[in-house]
Amino acid sequence: MPELRIGLPKGSLQESTFSLLRSAGWDFNVSSRSYYPTVNDPEIQAMLARPQELSRYVERNVMDMAVTGLDWTRENDSDVIVVERLVYAKATRNPVRWVLAVPEDSPIQSAADLQGKVISTEVVNLVGKYLEKHGVSAKVEFSHGATEVKVPHLADAIVDLTETGSSLRANRLRIVDTVAESVTVLIAGRLALANPWKKAKIEALALMLSGALAAREKALLKLNAPKGKLADILRVLPSLHSPTVNDLSDRNWTAVETIVDAGVTRTLIPELKRLGAEGILQLSVNAIIP
Repeated sequence: MPELRIGLPKGSLQESTFSLLRSAGWDFNVSSRSYYPTVNDPEIQAMLARPQELSRYVERNVMDMAVTGLDWTRENDSDVIVVERLVYAKATRNPVRWVLAVPEDSPIQSAADLQGKVISTEVVNLVGKYLEKHGVSAKVEFSHGATEVKVPHLADAIVDLTETGSSLRANRLRIVDTVAESVTVLIAGRLALANPWKKAKIEALALMLSGALAAREKALLKLNAPKGKLADILRVLPSLHSPTVNDLSDRNWTAVETIVDAGVTRTLIPELKRLGAEGILQLSVNAIIP
């Protein structure tokens, strides 16, 4: 039986990645001390690794594909193919940022002020490209972690990853600039994509993952509408294209269903009820495939 070798992120992205895969139909499970998850698909062999390393393994064809950060793929300058951009992170569904930060009382106000300074970061190559773009020469030191505490005594500035900025604010740091934005990506090796079976499997995973991600902010609404009120109800009812309307055995009523943004249901459902809708159901959606 052919197998697809998948690399999955160990660490902060692990739980959110497993949750997304589960919504897409692949149930990965792993014990706390193991690096080899089990999955309900005999055609997949999975391994956990740090997202910082995954693009290198895919480039070397040790893994066929991986879920990792676009930032680490660029930091490693890996020759891989980005198959799908999956905008989710540890705590939010927004891109994350690598930001230039300094102590609140630092005189540094822009990239130009970094000339001759020391910068601590995990993304040395990304910072080097940022400095080159701004025509600035500075010393960039690799940080093995706890980057926020490196300033002001060990470095003049840091470039660190943030989703919300709360950790930086807690450490009394001020954001000066965004060095790079990143999203989670599904990457694949060129050799794997040259194999027709692996290419089809990778594309199926990408399709279902993007569909599961799209569904996270949607809800399925089903309701019964009296025909005399149908026009008014359809007027306030959003949908991906147009609502589905079917006749019921009672000719005075129709069944209506549509996909809506989950955030609008708290105001939409009372309005539908006011207009005469009955039997309203709000259901979660596992995947939306365009």
